[in-house]
Amino acid sequence: MADKPTSGEVFGVPYNFDRPSMGRMLSAYWQPGEGMLVEKPFGVGYTLNLANWRSWIVVAVAGALLWQQEQGKTEGSDGTEDEPVEVIVDDE
Repeated sequence: MADKPTSGEVFGVPYNFDRPSMGRMLSAYWQPGEGMLVEKPFGVGYTLNLANWRSWIVVAVAGALLWQQEQGKTEGSDGTEDEPVEVIVDDE
């Protein structure tokens, strides 16, 4: 059986299943002069280029949203559970 390629593109989406090395992982996430998204060093698709300032804005917004979600969980859980409500329907 023929060897299948371990990297390439499918419908314009890159993939790479070569065994990752530490150098390739570090160089993939830090590419000065490139755009905000770069090809993943392992797997399918794109990842953030941490050398681009726009990527840090995305990380900060995602962190703020996660923090806000966690704060909402802790504020809503004060130990009291919702009690059942009795509904009276008046037939006239």
